[in-house]
Amino acid sequence: MKIILIAALIFCQIATAQKAKPVFADSIQSFVFSLSKIMIHDVVNPPAASRYYAYAMLGAYEIVSQNDEKIIKLSTLLKNYPGIKLSAQKNVYDTHIAALYCILETGMQMLPSGFMLKNDENKFIRSLKKNGIPQKVIDKSIAVAKQITEGVIAYSKTDNYNKLSAKLRYTPLKGDQYWYPTPPAYIEAVEPNWRIIRTMIIDSCNQFKPGAAVAFSKDTSSNFYRMAKEVYDISKEKKQVNADIASFWDCNPFAVSTAGHMSIGFKKISPGGHWMNIAGIAAKKAKLNFEQSVMLHAFVAFTLQDAFISCWDEKYRSNRIRPETYINRYIDIKWEPLLQTPPFPEYTSGHSVISTASAEVLTYMLGDNFLFTDNTEVMFEIPERSFTSFRQAAEEAAISRLYGGIHFRDAIVNGQEEGKALGKYIVEKLKSAGIGLQK
Repeated sequence: MKIILIAALIFCQIATAQKAKPVFADSIQSFVFSLSKIMIHDVVNPPAASRYYAYAMLGAYEIVSQNDEKIIKLSTLLKNYPGIKLSAQKNVYDTHIAALYCILETGMQMLPSGFMLKNDENKFIRSLKKNGIPQKVIDKSIAVAKQITEGVIAYSKTDNYNKLSAKLRYTPLKGDQYWYPTPPAYIEAVEPNWRIIRTMIIDSCNQFKPGAAVAFSKDTSSNFYRMAKEVYDISKEKKQVNADIASFWDCNPFAVSTAGHMSIGFKKISPGGHWMNIAGIAAKKAKLNFEQSVMLHAFVAFTLQDAFISCWDEKYRSNRIRPETYINRYIDIKWEPLLQTPPFPEYTSGHSVISTASAEVLTYMLGDNFLFTDNTEVMFEIPERSFTSFRQAAEEAAISRLYGGIHFRDAIVNGQEEGKALGKYIVEKLKSAGIGLQK
């Protein structure tokens, strides 16, 4: 009789929580953005940022999939992922609370300044209490989140990230054709060994190796010189529309502005963070339920992780010179690009690869001709932009690198092909696994 009464009490608590619980479907975006804010604070580089998003969303996905048998388990899709077995019973915790808390907890455990997310966790708990969620449900949900986070962290420790620090410090290659640090800060190469990181869904870092880059040449009649001249000539046009597009998709985590002897650093969201926010905007507009929103964010995050690994593999294989260096040497010594040149090799364009890949996955999940307004950059005082589809947004992100003066055209075009092939591969994997958004 006592056992029956306890079970009835727990059921009533869950029922009360469900009735009083605020709507969480739109909360994923804000919780992911909490991670983005810490990454902006920490100046997390683009490839590393994608890794943090991937593991944070892995935990949230794991929780909702264990509560809904219709959601395909990630152990059938991710590389060497064993899954995480929960010890708690379904009827003693709230899945949505646990998943949201897990996003924060994973960030708190993994990010350099993750401790700052404790404020977000406490704020979340206060909001739950304010909305009438019983303390016992909150405690059980947090316990589940922490258990899943522990499993995610264990999985993350097997992806070779801990081997990066043991690699020799990168030294730029000697030769006119190779990348060399650029002004004003001459920052050393970012993540030259990122190719060793375990992929999430694709088979290997070089599975989508792009076509060969246009051969380097100083000859004014060569294709390479013509590409450099194109970057130079476009910058001289000073078209406002080009400048607006370049600025919107800049996504440079740390740009340095100099004035005399003074240098000022400006922090921004990463390219991956921008696309994670687009996923949140799209999920809200499509009116996805909580589980669907988790799935959408998770697969965009996994795609970003794989796309960065693929792109970075090529960057440090071709190790190609940036337009700024080439133009300063052979065309105009005083020329400066509109955007600050990022501190890593040029070929292929990272934004072209990751944006195109993300757009393919988002298009599969939510359909083509999906109109949305992207306000990601408003916090940096850059006006929002509207798009008729994810692919159109990706096209603009890609060409922004030419307008910004930081990429040659073949790095953009071949980067788009690389990203499209990678994105379509992931889409086929999702289709084969029976993963989609059925409303």
